Amino acid sequence: MLFNIKTSEANKAVVKELTRKLILNSENHVSRIAFAYSISRGNQLSLETDLKDSKGKEYKDEVLFGKYRNYYISLVCQHYGLHKSDPNIGKYIKMHIDHGLELMHKLFENNANFSGLDFLLETIERGIEELEGQEMGAGHVENVFQKLDKEWFAEPLRIRVGNDIITNEAIFFNMNDTSIHNNSMVAVAGNPGTGKTFFSNRFIEQVVFQSGGQVNFLFIDFKGLKSEDEHAMKPFFDKTKAELIDAPHKAFPVNPLSFIDVVNEKNKIMGINKFVDIISHYSNLGKVQQQTLRDATRQVFNSKTGGQYPSFREIYEAVLEIEGSKASTLKEIVQSLGELDLFQTEVEPQKTFLNNNYYLSLSANLPPEVRFTATFLIINYVYNTFMNMPNAPIQGNLQCMRYVLVIDEAHVIFKQKKSQDLLEKVLREVRSKGVSVMLLSQGIEEFNQPSFDFSSMCETVFLFDIKDKTNVKAMEKFLGIGDKLTNKLKNSMENIQKYQLISNLKEFKVAELFKA
Repeated sequence: MLFNIKTSEANKAVVKELTRKLILNSENHVSRIAFAYSISRGNQLSLETDLKDSKGKEYKDEVLFGKYRNYYISLVCQHYGLHKSDPNIGKYIKMHIDHGLELMHKLFENNANFSGLDFLLETIERGIEELEGQEMGAGHVENVFQKLDKEWFAEPLRIRVGNDIITNEAIFFNMNDTSIHNNSMVAVAGNPGTGKTFFSNRFIEQVVFQSGGQVNFLFIDFKGLKSEDEHAMKPFFDKTKAELIDAPHKAFPVNPLSFIDVVNEKNKIMGINKFVDIISHYSNLGKVQQQTLRDATRQVFNSKTGGQYPSFREIYEAVLEIEGSKASTLKEIVQSLGELDLFQTEVEPQKTFLNNNYYLSLSANLPPEVRFTATFLIINYVYNTFMNMPNAPIQGNLQCMRYVLVIDEAHVIFKQKKSQDLLEKVLREVRSKGVSVMLLSQGIEEFNQPSFDFSSMCETVFLFDIKDKTNVKAMEKFLGIGDKLTNKLKNSMENIQKYQLISNLKEFKVAELFKA
């Protein structure tokens, strides 16, 4: 199989510019670097949404790969779990070349004094450090022991999202119909008090009702519920049979360490490294403290038998034994996670966790590093658990559904770089497992981060009233629309009222107001 690959038209000039910047003799070398740079980020791209045009720089098979052809094919096969004869391998290579060129171009654009030598040295050094430290990327790790599965719902989920203002006709979102939508990921933006929470609650209620409770959900409320909010939310809890987990007053019914395989030694090491990676990035731990946490966690895991998992209190005691009594950031974060009893340690509840509905309210009184760490330990647990399950099938035009993960106050999470990496992985990969993600935020600018535009991964977006209604370009990007609808968009947002919104919903008129 021969590959003659062309970059996108937009990257034709980028190839020349980066070749000059990196002081390379040949333009094929920069595309090799771009491919490796993209793959090293750990992102799995989609042939449906990420494949660019082929109007740019062309490379013949032997020119692009040289004598290393088999290595490039192996990297793609390992990254996507493909056989070496897969007919789409060339498309995957092209996608990662284009993706790497875009990332590198943006990096140099945003750092005027950054030289080509700086890029090469920094990238190589970072790669060596990661190998030595055995740090994990945002991707999932295998768990042979867990052996959890969840049945899927194979019928249509036709969610009523509102009514036409003029005709009062109901408007529906056919969330798992693949003939209409590429994915069921949803982004919702709106100021407090505009109807965003009302909308999301009604949305989830319908998912639960229409699936007969077969599609379950986890609602993560990063800001935490106040007592008066809890009373107002009671009808929602009753209708969905959701259990309120008011952290730290009630333990979350899962030990997030149980994503780690306790049977396969290699998987266990990778899982522990992933846990250390999460803790260290949200607590800004140095290399020495990371190693201390890694050693303490391995020590406690190795002391367990019969498939049992350690508690954070046990890990804290092991850290204390290694570090002694002197104060440290590591001891502070692990001690807080242990003493607050945020999580259950028994294995049994994990077998039923995904078949129940939970609303996790994280108290604003919790230390920020504890809130962030707990949030992403839980998101990682859900992500890793589903990624170890078989794909949910597509039957006819319907994507079978298992679960909905709702993240409120997502704008707070977007600010953390490591959070972005994990969330990007979740959005890209869990759709094939029958999982929908709903992101709720107060504004739209937070979705578009320098390294990634999260709204681009959510095919369907709903926009309530927001503060910056004059930023038409940002709203157009959020909705995924062009200049032809600018006037309609501006008019709708100038006249928007409480409990009104616009959307890019394919079942309704784009950018036209309707009632939630």
